[in-house]
Amino acid sequence: METRTALVTGAAQGLGQEFAVALAGRGYRVAGLDLVPQPETAGKILDYVELTADVTDETQVRRGLERVIDRFGTLHVVVNSADIQPATPFEETSVEEWRRIMRVNLEAPFLVTRAALPYLKAAGRGRVVNIASAAVLTAPPTMVPYVASKMGLIGFTRSLATALAPYDITVNAIATGLVRDRQAVPRAQTPSDLISTLLYVVDEGSGFLTGQTLNVSGGSAFI
Repeated sequence: METRTALVTGAAQGLGQEFAVALAGRGYRVAGLDLVPQPETAGKILDYVELTADVTDETQVRRGLERVIDRFGTLHVVVNSADIQPATPFEETSVEEWRRIMRVNLEAPFLVTRAALPYLKAAGRGRVVNIASAAVLTAPPTMVPYVASKMGLIGFTRSLATALAPYDITVNAIATGLVRDRQAVPRAQTPSDLISTLLYVVDEGSGFLTGQTLNVSGGSAFI
């Protein structure tokens, strides 16, 4: 069986790092893309391509994917996990801040997925996973642009799934709760709580699961 290759954005730390390590543990060759270097992630993965790039820069994203193909020859999975989560009262949210949130949380998955699409098609099948948020249900009042961006990502997921179904490429979203580090209070969600869901979504046997948003928030009130 051909060794699968995955690209994970936001891989320097937190959720993206956990996803990258988990995929490597499942036998994937992994490339991580982040705005900053990823020495900690690279130290945990034997066969790793570290891409330091801005997910909102089309040229940097395209060049990063070319490096992945040069190294691994193919691409099967894209995990769009890079995001920003600022909390600001709506009336204090500037136009610049609104646009920055939309660019990172919504436009970047579009840019990364569009750049990866020719390689996913060439591989004969693929998985795109977008990291959304349960905040679209709880609607915290200080995160209006964040909620709007994640709701947009869910719509992007559903429509793109229909567009890519003929190519055996699935597109799904995972809506997380508030992801905290391991020193946080008990029952707060940690990145490791989401690994089994990610592995299920990208599994070879999940080819009939597409266009869905899996809400994995622990039944809590956290966003």
